[in-house]
Amino acid sequence: MIVDCAIYRDGRRTEGPADFSHALAQCRRGGDAFVWIGLYEPTEKEFDRVSAEFGLHPLAVEDALNAHQRPKLEVYDDSLFMVLKPVGYEAKSDIVTSGEVMVFIGDSFVVTVRHGEEAPLAAVRHRLEEEPEMLRHGPTAVLYSIADAVVDHYVDVAGELGTDLEELEAEVFSPTGGGSRHTASRIYAFKRQILEFRRATGPLAQPLARLAGGGVFSARVPFVHEKAQPFFRDVSDHLTRVNESVEGLDRLVSDVLSAHLAQMSVRQNDDMRKISAWAAMAAVPTMIAGIYGMNFDHMPELHWSVSYPAVILAMAALEVLLYRLFKHRGWL
Repeated sequence: MIVDCAIYRDGRRTEGPADFSHALAQCRRGGDAFVWIGLYEPTEKEFDRVSAEFGLHPLAVEDALNAHQRPKLEVYDDSLFMVLKPVGYEAKSDIVTSGEVMVFIGDSFVVTVRHGEEAPLAAVRHRLEEEPEMLRHGPTAVLYSIADAVVDHYVDVAGELGTDLEELEAEVFSPTGGGSRHTASRIYAFKRQILEFRRATGPLAQPLARLAGGGVFSARVPFVHEKAQPFFRDVSDHLTRVNESVEGLDRLVSDVLSAHLAQMSVRQNDDMRKISAWAAMAAVPTMIAGIYGMNFDHMPELHWSVSYPAVILAMAALEVLLYRLFKHRGWL
């Protein structure tokens, strides 16, 4: 459905024709205005009229309707198409959620399509309407503001993930917490959330580098103001820091998982040593009792008056000796 539709002239929102084509024609005649249409999970029928009026490329329209796209930047004859994946993090359940924002910009128009709840478009529009100096730069300002808001939220999510990972790390290395049978599954689930985060941040690096005009992407991107490159470069720098942080989190959680498995192996070895020590201590009296339970006729010890207390004392002495030996070696 259409969430908002407005004409912006000289950086300020103005009233205009309700019809898309008339609004677009009016903006193009003036030269200092553009129309911005925001849609939320539109159906094919709802989007057909918008795509027809603004001349959007069929392949981009298909991507915008189907969603589940990787972040990317596509240049067509009449428009520029960019996909971003805003994310959110539910700290209580340790779950990373993601949505999608598709942005079409062209000659005097912006069309944004939102899928999912994790999208800051309403806040971006409100902030831009309070900054007419920024909004005067037209569709490029809208694209920059959306990308900046998405990447800034990446920074917040990366910080929250880092905090939760520190708590998980402290639990793993605590005297008792690391022995929980659910710890390994929690670490693995956390790693899955980092992977979901990387799916949003990693592929976005190349589109932003292209908009920033750095390195091999020195050619100017159509429909984007050439003076906007430093601003996109700033967003790209923030994204680079986020990607480095995500890489660090991924390596650290892998190390935490390896350390937890190593701890479990050491504890299992300790348990096996303790079991072996107690079994050895139990074997001594069992062996002695077994020997004297064989009922041989020629066993002189059976006829001694001190046989019973002597055997009991011998077993007790051997048990004490074995206990002290295993205790000294750290097996008990």
